[in-house]
Amino acid sequence: MESTMVTTDSGSIEVRVDGPDSRHSVLLLPDAGERADVFDAVCERLHNSDLRTIVPETLDGLTPDGVFAVLDQLSLPWVHLAGIGAGAEMAWAVASGRFGRFASLVVVDRGHPVVPMFDGAVRDASAPVAEVPTTIVIGDPARKPEADASMRYVTGEFRVVDLGSIDNVPARAAAEFASAIALRTGSW
Repeated sequence: MESTMVTTDSGSIEVRVDGPDSRHSVLLLPDAGERADVFDAVCERLHNSDLRTIVPETLDGLTPDGVFAVLDQLSLPWVHLAGIGAGAEMAWAVASGRFGRFASLVVVDRGHPVVPMFDGAVRDASAPVAEVPTTIVIGDPARKPEADASMRYVTGEFRVVDLGSIDNVPARAAAEFASAIALRTGSW
């Protein structure tokens, strides 16, 4: 694994870059308070699928503009995007309304920001649609209605993968999460 420091508008971010030299790269965004190693098992599976992975060591201090700075400094004009928790929210924020920069979006337990969450709260009532093929992986059954309602805010192909009741999807369902990401990288 190669670790590199990337300078953003809000400071320096340590980023892990690993996997084969491939035309397909996946940017994985961890939850707030999580470290990049939450994705270790997922990354291993993605590397076996000939995918390169980019993972910020932490989400702390990373802004949407910072995500673009990371991609620009690593010379990655086009990536697949995946996230969990606050990382999923960041993924929606950077993918929505930005056609052409992201090849796909895979998030865990987070619907589009316009859709009310299970507690009724709306994260961003003015968020634009996501113009990218999108998969929402459900580990928390309470998030299923939120995921289903997100379809109308995605103009690309849309899927919901329901895993039942699984907490910490990257650790406890690494194969399923990695498969959802890998399926989005194919051209079929």
